[in-house]
Amino acid sequence: MTTFTDKAKIFIKAGDGGDGAVSFHREKYVANGGPDGGDGGKGGDVVFVIDDNFSSLIDFRYKRKYVANKGENGKAKRQSGRKAEDLIVKIPRGTVVKDFETGRIIADMSVESPQIIAKGGDGGRGNQHFATSTRQAPRFSKPGYPGEEYTVQLELKLIADVGLVGFPNVGKSSLISAVSAAKPVIANYHFTTLTPVLGVVRIDEEQSFVMADIPGLIEGASEGVGLGHEFLRHVERCRLIVHVVDISEIEGRNAIEDYEKINKELETFSEDLAKLPQIIVANKSDIATEEQIEKFREYVGEKPFFAISAVTHAGTKELIEKIAEELQKLPPVTIYKPEPKPVQEKKQEFTVTKEDGVFCVNAKWLEPIIRTVNMDDYSSLQYFQRVIIMSGIEASLQELGIQDGDIVNVEGFEFEYVR
Repeated sequence: MTTFTDKAKIFIKAGDGGDGAVSFHREKYVANGGPDGGDGGKGGDVVFVIDDNFSSLIDFRYKRKYVANKGENGKAKRQSGRKAEDLIVKIPRGTVVKDFETGRIIADMSVESPQIIAKGGDGGRGNQHFATSTRQAPRFSKPGYPGEEYTVQLELKLIADVGLVGFPNVGKSSLISAVSAAKPVIANYHFTTLTPVLGVVRIDEEQSFVMADIPGLIEGASEGVGLGHEFLRHVERCRLIVHVVDISEIEGRNAIEDYEKINKELETFSEDLAKLPQIIVANKSDIATEEQIEKFREYVGEKPFFAISAVTHAGTKELIEKIAEELQKLPPVTIYKPEPKPVQEKKQEFTVTKEDGVFCVNAKWLEPIIRTVNMDDYSSLQYFQRVIIMSGIEASLQELGIQDGDIVNVEGFEFEYVR
């Protein structure tokens, strides 16, 4: 039996851009060929696509890291590196992708088009771009830009027009089986349904709707009691709730109390969920008394009410017609809009410490720059020095009392400081 999983946390990283090349034109009879280092290729994007063969996020419990390839480095003769292939991740329809740190919605996988979740970094520029009238032989290039990376929360929220809610064993599975082609497990014990079940209900050749059998709730479900709290999120997209109660009270339950308790759980979980229109269904009417049915009918008052028997199909046709009629009045299924990234001032973070006479600079963002700087070339050193000054690192070194000749270690690279 496959475990149903509707939440998962994974790490995704788009590919870094390839580094620009440092190269000079070499050709027979051509002296002093100019710089011809090509640009690096773009890193691969991480792209999510819907695959309707998946109905659970169980695969993401076993594989939690998805990293796209880096773009190819630039080459000589002004040849740019190849763009890396995108990393395609297949995901169930209805999955909402959120930034785990902030809760920001990145994408709602409810539309057919692929969604770029993390963008690959652009390639770095080759040394051909840095030649000037006074610097004709630049011996440095730009590194590729890093790809975006996120820890994301995946939440599967089923896409259904109608959600069946109610206590366990009230007959929701029997109802969806009676009105659609869905075949859930049906038995006379609680929590027979351990995963949400979707069924397509056809009115005619041109009209149909999707109904979801949400596993039985119990009192306290919104606070994590029982199984129902795991599935409350699947009702959030629904346009209409069909609230099923056992009107026969054959198990010693009270239909009115059950109805009130389930509504309380919906309200506690989400105010918007509690405001959704409801059709109240009194199931097992074939084994209930007229007094039980009428008492409940009087209690619900003007609210839409149907007494049915999912086993004998009595009243199910009228119920389906009413559901179809109500859906015509309601807006389409909710699609969550991506939320923009918060605007943040770009700041190069670093720390500077002094250990055993050595000034240590911790700045991960400097690593790709160091890789492409030629410390034997004056122009390249000037570029590196500008980065150190503009980022504020030199000011921090001076605050710690650095002097000419002192040793500086930047991410493992050591050099003597010269003011």
